[in-house]
Amino acid sequence: MRKRKMKSGIQAKYLKYMISLLLLALFLSSVGVWGYVQRNMTAVIVDKYEFMNEKMGLALDELYQKMDAVTADCIMDDNVQKSLRNRNLAMTEKMALSKYFSYIDLEHVAEYCYVDNKKNVYTKSYSKITYQDFEESGFADMLGDDYAKTQWFWAEDTLFGKGGRSLFVGRYVHSMDYDHEPGMLFLKMNAAVFYDFVEDRGKMEDEIAVGITAADGSVCMSWCPQNYVFPEQVSERVKELAASSESGMILQAEKIRGGVLSAYRQKDSGLIIFTLVPNEVLTSGLGQIFAVMVVIYLLVIAVAVVVSVFLSRIFTRPIRQITETMTSFDGKDFSKTIELHTNTELDQIGHSYNEMLGNIEQQLQEIKDQQNELRTSELNMLINQTNPHFLYNTLDTIYMLARINGEETTMRMIQALSKYLRLSLSKGSDTVTVEDELENVRSYMEIQQIRNENLFRYEIQSEVDTRKRWVMKLILQPLVENAVKYGFCDIFEGGLIRIRVWEEEGRLSFSVYNNGTPIQREVADQINALGKFPISEMKNCFPDKKHGYGVVNIITRLRLKYGEDVELIYEVHQEGTQVLIRLPVDGTQETES
Repeated sequence: MRKRKMKSGIQAKYLKYMISLLLLALFLSSVGVWGYVQRNMTAVIVDKYEFMNEKMGLALDELYQKMDAVTADCIMDDNVQKSLRNRNLAMTEKMALSKYFSYIDLEHVAEYCYVDNKKNVYTKSYSKITYQDFEESGFADMLGDDYAKTQWFWAEDTLFGKGGRSLFVGRYVHSMDYDHEPGMLFLKMNAAVFYDFVEDRGKMEDEIAVGITAADGSVCMSWCPQNYVFPEQVSERVKELAASSESGMILQAEKIRGGVLSAYRQKDSGLIIFTLVPNEVLTSGLGQIFAVMVVIYLLVIAVAVVVSVFLSRIFTRPIRQITETMTSFDGKDFSKTIELHTNTELDQIGHSYNEMLGNIEQQLQEIKDQQNELRTSELNMLINQTNPHFLYNTLDTIYMLARINGEETTMRMIQALSKYLRLSLSKGSDTVTVEDELENVRSYMEIQQIRNENLFRYEIQSEVDTRKRWVMKLILQPLVENAVKYGFCDIFEGGLIRIRVWEEEGRLSFSVYNNGTPIQREVADQINALGKFPISEMKNCFPDKKHGYGVVNIITRLRLKYGEDVELIYEVHQEGTQVLIRLPVDGTQETES
């Protein structure tokens, strides 16, 4: 029953709006020609200035759009963006930024003030405005909560200290790259800004009155015939219009005491430009024209109602079909498509919906296929395909030869390598006990100590039962390898690698610390942000494969194994680098396939 009401509501609203529009047109037309002047002269005069009012309103729209585009260009300027990112700009950069706003593509800018997110103020060279002056001016409250829109407001000049009320243009200035507090930009416009869109001002002052009001109804500018004073009813009517939320031509040729009033409201700024054609301009004699127009409009309304009923039935039928098909889609069945043949834009809507369903179905399948391929390739990437028995037997033979020849260092190297490879192969399993993982990284570090004598020492501290906790293998060795390769690249001795394992709040945690050269903070930030990217896009963060690629491999394998409940965080210390890994506690061995 509810669906039927919704369906019939489209047709009812269409008829309601159509009839209302026609009645409004009839009412405004009757007001425009009421009075009985020379046959068609009054209608011509009213139409002329009504069109002029709308044209001036559109010019006001264009001015706002231009100001919005210019302020948007200011936000995109490199120096402006740099002022939001950098803590302090050089003096030359500050001077350049202060002068930049003098050359923006906008006329009639009397003053400007840009305040970045670090309380730096940029104005014309002769404007000595401090941040305290800016705070006391109250201008920061003028922008409101709309963070992406240019604001116009007519206000007392408490910022530049010039006194009087003026038109101000304000906008928040956001960083394009980082989530910082925004800056604020304010432009003070001189009175000539209103002259640009008031056409033939001198001629109009001899015939009609033109005014511009702010969003609160206060008059910004006005032009009137000589010795003419706006009737009080005009001021009250304009204030009523200012309190409404309508925009565009909000008043068309309304007959009030004193003449015929038209008004256009700029939707973004709330400024209203209105024209009043005085009664002296309008003469009497439009009764016959008015009667003819009433008859014509009644006929138009009657025809429009009949045609609207017929057309509404034609168009609401496919709309109902589209609504029913879209609302019944459950995200699983992609076979319910829309077939329309109305030879209107509705056919394109149905066709676009069908294409959207096909694209969604195809993308879902591609995502599933990619995830399966990614899971298979990543989990098997580090599985060595060498025959374990052949490799172990070969290492044992080399070990016995070294033992016969008394080569202790070679024996240690082979024994450590054998342990390391035994865990790396792990009979094809990708999980091992924490004890085996620590034994693997210990073997790797012993090999590195033999290769790099006196370069570093290591400590391993475990606060868990390493035989009862399981973890994906080979997650510590790449981190230790990075410590040796990059952390100790500038030293020859005295290095330290400290590995710690503990449980905290139901999570298994590992830390790998080295006291070598700290990792670059930019690289650390890139790595720490990898968790925000889909798995398939993480490799694109380090396309050169020189920095972070091994860590990307670790994070990829961990996320494929444990899902999104994984953390890998790089901490940059004054002396060294620490990597933290937090995983869900896994107390059971993975079932081998």
